[in-house]
Amino acid sequence: MCGIVGYVGVAEAGTDVVLEGLRRLEYRGYDSAGIAVVAQGAGGTGIDTRKKAGKLANLVEALDADPLPAAATAIGHTRWATHGGPTDANAHPHVGQGGRLALIHNGIVENFAPLREELLRAGVAFTSETDTEVVAHLLARAHDEDPTAGLAAAMRAVCARLEGAFTLLAVHADEPGTIVGARRNSPLVVGLGEGANYLGSDVAAFIAHTREALELGQDQIVTITADEVVVTGFDGTPSEGRRFHVDWDAAAAEKGGFPSFMAKEIHDQPQAIADTLLGRTDAEGRLQLDEMKISEAELRSVDKIVVIACGTAAYAGQVAKYAIEHWCRIPVEVELAHEFRYRDPVVSDRTLVVAISQSGETMDTIMAVRHAREQGAKVLAICNTNGSTIPRESDAVLYTHAGPEIAVASTKAFLAQITACYLLGLYLAQLRGNKFADEVAEVLAQLHEIPAQVREVLDGLEQVREIARYMADTRSVLFLGRHVGYPVAMEGALKLKELAYIHAEGFAAGELKHGPIALVEPGQPVFVVVPSPRGRDSLHSKVVSNIQEVRARGARTLVIAERGDTAVEPFADVVIRIPQTSTLLSPLLAVVPLQVFACELATAKGLDVDQPRNLAKSVTVE
Repeated sequence: MCGIVGYVGVAEAGTDVVLEGLRRLEYRGYDSAGIAVVAQGAGGTGIDTRKKAGKLANLVEALDADPLPAAATAIGHTRWATHGGPTDANAHPHVGQGGRLALIHNGIVENFAPLREELLRAGVAFTSETDTEVVAHLLARAHDEDPTAGLAAAMRAVCARLEGAFTLLAVHADEPGTIVGARRNSPLVVGLGEGANYLGSDVAAFIAHTREALELGQDQIVTITADEVVVTGFDGTPSEGRRFHVDWDAAAAEKGGFPSFMAKEIHDQPQAIADTLLGRTDAEGRLQLDEMKISEAELRSVDKIVVIACGTAAYAGQVAKYAIEHWCRIPVEVELAHEFRYRDPVVSDRTLVVAISQSGETMDTIMAVRHAREQGAKVLAICNTNGSTIPRESDAVLYTHAGPEIAVASTKAFLAQITACYLLGLYLAQLRGNKFADEVAEVLAQLHEIPAQVREVLDGLEQVREIARYMADTRSVLFLGRHVGYPVAMEGALKLKELAYIHAEGFAAGELKHGPIALVEPGQPVFVVVPSPRGRDSLHSKVVSNIQEVRARGARTLVIAERGDTAVEPFADVVIRIPQTSTLLSPLLAVVPLQVFACELATAKGLDVDQPRNLAKSVTVE
């Protein structure tokens, strides 16, 4: 998500080094940028900042018009908006009360609202809508209460009060040669130089200056000067961190060492799910969503939900249909946005339209949103881009916090969209009384286990990569699934079409004998997404029968099944195992091998997986 850079070193270099680091982090996506320096002025040492909404060029233009003073200590930030829109005021750095401290932040502080209220009662004036400014004021106050203890001690005190995920970097005029950073559930790495040290959200921030790095652990605080790096836990316990050498070039560093943005984003998925789940419960454990401008009474009166989306987002909506209907007992329709307004859809003021879009600028979906609102329906947007058109034109917004997705074909946005749909379904079930609080809490607990399970899947897919390389000359692949496995099958086929340019189709497995089985011939690869045998037994047995049907006609069966499911083994040429989870949540795991398969097969064919032919990241024409 946000890009973070810190530098302590040569007096004249601060601004240039940080700007260079921010340029190298542009690939992460952002909507504002800023820099703070600690420099000597006429009135003594002080903090000076510049920040601008929009691209880095806007910040550079501002710096050309009003340069920062030369400084040996500087921090910089590119912001991907979460709390508050992409404006100059909401851009980082934020300055603490008194103006002698500046702070930048990546992540989400879940309990910022009560902390903000506390500060307001103490007379603190806010200039932004961000959770970050809350932390800046807290840190400034903690430092002022005991200046002799230093900025690191103040950071430890503040981190003890924060909930959520965050990387924080702070500078203070009283400690001009020092940057203090903190990390919880959000990346931060130290660059180790000679006569200079660096901080970054990843190694791309400093790869031009050093390839020696220090990885920070969870809940750790780092203090850097030009000559020293000190790491402690949040409790003050000394730590050493893990040193490593970066052997990637600058381009590879931007991709985290992966061969493509697609590969990197597939591996980003555990974090994308975890970040989308952050900050969704209040102090009593009840679900709360981002910008819910639809009243509870209106949501209770909803008698139909219509999901509108295109492509991968539509398959996320198909998964949502199964979950929301099961949890809420509300009928759900899933419409392709470009078809919705042309078929005279039946919607009313009791219809909730859910618009899903990664960019928020998909023209087909924008036009469908406008049509739905003209018919009196309420619209809730599920989107990854703060301040984009679809959220602005909707009545409510549920943001996915997947961070920018550079590869054209969607991966991590898909899993984040499904996660957001689950949150919406649980929120409605809680609000309408379809689920008791403990039932909602149980599903949320299962959701919070998913990121670790996705990591487990990713760590065990070398077999899938080998199969993909072996199948590089394959001309056609079929995908089968039932229930929530059906949209997973369709998404698996779409990924293969997008990336590898070969024929691929996803079918509901029960539809097989009604026509598609004619496509099966000896050697035909068929992926089958198998539901859990611990769920509806009849569903599992039906899919096992489907595997037998295609196997009997010579198909090569590649079966995705949960660990412990032995019933599939006699009929599968290859079994790809995923961890056990509930049936409704299983798409978050089952789709991952299919993403890796498509990416690896396309790579084996020598294709550009980040920019497939004829495709654009955001379809802005109807």
